[in-house]
Amino acid sequence: MTDQKEHLFEVFDTLIRLKQECSCSIFSACELSDITVKQINYLKVIDTSDEITFSRLAEITRNSKPTITEMIRKLDHMGCVYRQPCPYDGRIHYIRLTGTGEKIARAEQKALQQVVERLAESLDDHEIEVLIEILRKVR
Repeated sequence: MTDQKEHLFEVFDTLIRLKQECSCSIFSACELSDITVKQINYLKVIDTSDEITFSRLAEITRNSKPTITEMIRKLDHMGCVYRQPCPYDGRIHYIRLTGTGEKIARAEQKALQQVVERLAESLDDHEIEVLIEILRKVR
């Protein structure tokens, strides 16, 4: 690897580590430092879906209903989700996020915002403009 690529690697490694630290602090604040990536992904799907049922979550995640039921049971036990009965059909339950579930589902976005804030605090306006211009070239 050339020196430039090594330096670029180091810079991005630092940024990624910083984002992970911010994410971990959010998870720790929710007292869920042992939550899995898979559980976080389920929470993200629930967060971005309206009126999501067990069947719909199984379809989106390409899992069986028993797998979904077990995952939701765990997330419920962790205080991240709850089941809300459908007012029109008692057989159907919607999966809803608790406040903790919302924080976890949105933790990556929040962590990225924290990284951006730290960048903004460290750079002047011209440096920020140059960084934006450079990063826009990356596809």
